[in-house]
Amino acid sequence: HNGHRHHDGYNSIMSVELINKTFHDHHDDPSQLAAEKVDTNQDYGISFNGSDGFQYQEEDVEKSESAFLHERENHPSTCATVEEMGAAFAGQGEEEASLRVRRMIHNHFSQHGAARVRELPAEQFCRQNFVFGRSSEAGFGNEMYKILTAAALSLLLNRPLILGENRAKHSFGGYITYSNQTFSLKEIKLLWARNDCAGKYKRPLVMRIDDFEMPTRTRVLCDDWREWKQPIVWFKGTTDAVAIQFFLKNINPGMRAAATMLLGDPSIPSSRPNLFGELMKVLISPAVAVEEAVNWVLNGGPDPDITLHMRMRGSRSKRALYAAVSCIERSLHELSLKNARPRVVLVTDTPLVVRLIKHNLKDFAEVLHFDYNLYRSQNGSDIMSTTYLQLPQMRAKDWGPMPRWVAFVDFFLAARATRAIISGAHRRVATTYAQLIAAMAAANKLHITLASPVNFSFYSSFQSTLLVDGLGNQIGWGHAWNRFGGKLSCHNQTDQCALTPLFPPGLWDGLWQSPIRRDIHRLNNFGVHLNETGEFPETSLLSFCKSRKVPMNIVTLELPSCKKCLKN
Repeated sequence: HNGHRHHDGYNSIMSVELINKTFHDHHDDPSQLAAEKVDTNQDYGISFNGSDGFQYQEEDVEKSESAFLHERENHPSTCATVEEMGAAFAGQGEEEASLRVRRMIHNHFSQHGAARVRELPAEQFCRQNFVFGRSSEAGFGNEMYKILTAAALSLLLNRPLILGENRAKHSFGGYITYSNQTFSLKEIKLLWARNDCAGKYKRPLVMRIDDFEMPTRTRVLCDDWREWKQPIVWFKGTTDAVAIQFFLKNINPGMRAAATMLLGDPSIPSSRPNLFGELMKVLISPAVAVEEAVNWVLNGGPDPDITLHMRMRGSRSKRALYAAVSCIERSLHELSLKNARPRVVLVTDTPLVVRLIKHNLKDFAEVLHFDYNLYRSQNGSDIMSTTYLQLPQMRAKDWGPMPRWVAFVDFFLAARATRAIISGAHRRVATTYAQLIAAMAAANKLHITLASPVNFSFYSSFQSTLLVDGLGNQIGWGHAWNRFGGKLSCHNQTDQCALTPLFPPGLWDGLWQSPIRRDIHRLNNFGVHLNETGEFPETSLLSFCKSRKVPMNIVTLELPSCKKCLKN
C-alpha cells in the first residue's frame, strides 16, 4: 500500500495488547495517577473511563486505513505518505558530503580558530572580521541552533567565531563544555583595546545585527554578506535549521554559490551534509558531571543501538506509544541488528512513558533510561542536589517535570546510539532537540575512512491521528517535516515510520515538499512569493531586494580601559 504499514502482524497486535495492559496496571491506582500529574482528558481516540482505565479504539485504525485507501484510489499520484517522502533520503550517500564538510570545518578552525587569531600581530588582528552567536538558557534545541547557525555563518564568511559575552557565563555552561577555538565577546574587546585597533588602525569595534525574526528588515536574501566591512556580524533569531539555508536563495551569485558549497543542493539529497552534527562534534562536549551520569547509565556496557525520543508534553496518547513501538520493531528489522538483545535508550519529557515503553520492549530489548532519582540516591552530594537536581521553576509543561540537567544527560546519552534515532511525539515529531540528537549521533558514528557502510538512520514515528490532514499540523519551522506539510502530503494516512533527513530542509526544493498556507504568507514578508508547490519566480525577489531600503542596525561596542586590558 505505497509505503504505509498494516497493523495485523503478530508483533503489532502484541504491542497493542501490552500497552493496553500496562495502562490498566498503572492507572487502576488513583494515587499513582495523581503522582504522575497527567491529563485525564480524552486524547487521540483513547478514552479514560473511570475504573476501567484506558480503552484503545482499534476501530479508528480501520477507519483511518479505509479513508486513506479511498483517497489513494481517487488521487493516485498527487500526494505521498510520510514514508514515501522519507524514501528520498534512503541510501543517498550523504556520508561523503558530511566528510567534505568535516574537512572544511577542520581547515576553517585551523585558519580562523582562536588559538591562532589571538596571537596575530596587532596590524593583522585588527583587520579580522568576526561572527557573533549567543543563546539564552531556554529550550536546548532552539538555543543550540543559534550557536550552530553562527558557526555555519563563520564558515560561510571565513570569519572567526565569537560565542557569548563571557566564557565563564556561557549558556548551559554547567552542562556543556565549549571548544577553545572560539572567542568570547569579552576577550575580543580586550584584544581590540590592547592592540589599539580603534585608535592606531582606525577600526572601532562595531557590530552589525541582522534579525532573521524580522523578515521585513533582514538582508539574508538581498545582500552579499561577504562584502560587509563591520568587524562583527550577528545573525540574530536563528532558532532552527532554516535560517542559514536562506542564503541558498540569496540574489548574489557568489553568496549563493558559497552557501551551496557548504549546505549542498536541497534538490540533491546526496549533496546534503550532516552540517549541524559535524559542527557539534567540534564545538561542544558534555561537562564532567554529565559525562559521569551518561557512563553510569551505560554501566560499562556497549553504546546503545537505538534511541527513542518521545516528546509527549504530559500526554498519555497510547496511539503515539503504539506507533513508536512498531517503529522500533521495523528499525530492528531494517537495520538487521545481530545483537540478541539490542540496547534501546529512552528519552522523554513524560515519566509515565518510561514504564510503558520498558514494559513493551522488555522481551526483546534492553531498555536504558536515566533515572535521576536513583542516580541521586547513589551519587548524592550537596552540590548535586543544589546545582543539578533542582526542579524546573518554569515551562514544566514544555520541558517536563525533571530538572533541566536531566535533558543534557539525556541528550549526550541518546547521541551515543550507533544505529538509529527514532522520534515520536504527542503532536510535533522530529523537533529541534530530536534533530540535534540524530545529527550528533550520526557525526559520532561517521569515520573518516568510510571503510565500511555507516548504516545509520533517523526515523520519525507518526500515529495515524496526526496525519488526518497530512503533515499540515507540523507547523513551526523548527520541525523537520514542516516543509512537507502542503498539498503534496496525503490525508488520512495510517501509522508511519519514515526515514528523516539529518539536515532538515529549509526551503521547498526537494521531492514532495510543499508549503502550508501559513508559510506562504510568512514568506511574503521576506519578498518570496511561493505557490502551493513551493516554487517562486526569482525575478520577483530581485525586484523586491532592489526596492527595499532598510537602514543598517549597527551598534558600537564599549571597550575596556587600556589599564584594565593590560592587566588581562
